[in-house]
Amino acid sequence: MPTTRTLSARTDPSPAPAEPLAFTATAAQAGERLDRAFAGMGGLSRSRVKALVEAGHAARDGTPTTDPSESLRPGARYTLAVPPPEPATPQPQAMDLAILYEDRDLIVLDKPAGLVVHPAPGHLDGTLVNAILAHAGEELSGIGGEKRPGIVHRLDKETSGVMVVAKTEAAHHALSTAFAERDLDRSYLALAWGTPSPVSGSVEAPVGRHPADRKRMAVVPRGKPALTHYATERAWGAACSLLRCRLATGRTHQIRVHMAHLGHPLVGDPVYLRRTPAGAKLLPEPARDALLSFPRQALHAQSLGFNHPVTGKPLHFATPIPPDMAALIAALDAPEAP
Repeated sequence: MPTTRTLSARTDPSPAPAEPLAFTATAAQAGERLDRAFAGMGGLSRSRVKALVEAGHAARDGTPTTDPSESLRPGARYTLAVPPPEPATPQPQAMDLAILYEDRDLIVLDKPAGLVVHPAPGHLDGTLVNAILAHAGEELSGIGGEKRPGIVHRLDKETSGVMVVAKTEAAHHALSTAFAERDLDRSYLALAWGTPSPVSGSVEAPVGRHPADRKRMAVVPRGKPALTHYATERAWGAACSLLRCRLATGRTHQIRVHMAHLGHPLVGDPVYLRRTPAGAKLLPEPARDALLSFPRQALHAQSLGFNHPVTGKPLHFATPIPPDMAALIAALDAPEAP
């Protein structure tokens, strides 16, 4: 059973915000743009001022204003709050994580759905990296790069399951090589709409950026080679199935893209489930409602096996399907009302 630990932060307090920039508009400034008036104050560029104003950091006589082109009014008091700069490198932050195994070289954990692995635009903190830094402190400094210390693979934000993080340079190098060469075993459980035919098989189709939507991946002729093996573990008629997927390659969103390509997108997938699936009509109303309202892709990295990067000892870790996916299975198994 995993142990839940709070990975306590060891860091200095965040810098206090600076005093707001402020001035009272004079008659000579009447009609001047707000962003132009603040530009240069505190060393801010006009583009930076514009962004701050649009983000709600400016006020006129205490009333917020978000229009950078607003004309100044003589006698009005204008303020601009300047938040402290974001740190150049991730900062330690304490949070609870389910640790499956830990030694001086690595940490294996059960990542919950909703946790971002490393900082990125829109998710600058509160990530797994922040938690690991709080736990390992200076041990992780610079290992694998400042932005993603210790990270040798990742799971999507809304995918749960087993992950390994390196704590030493030697472990990082060996684990990165193992993932690059697919010298490990990864198994996922996924709830998909419909039942694949055949019920077990492989999808070998190149994956790359969608030609019309760069935020999505797709099967495209010039994509990177991608191979997914799947087997149907359970099926609820032709409505829904529980699949075990094994990766022979590791492309972004690979399982989600390949299953959608087969015509069996994952339950709850916000990107690749484009319409109400036909299988929904085959389910009783409670199960149908539960599956259609599921708020994330129903995908769980259930197991991970690899050789220890230092000792060479075979290691294997597995976690049970998470409660939210278990609840979907329970809804599918519930008898129909008379």
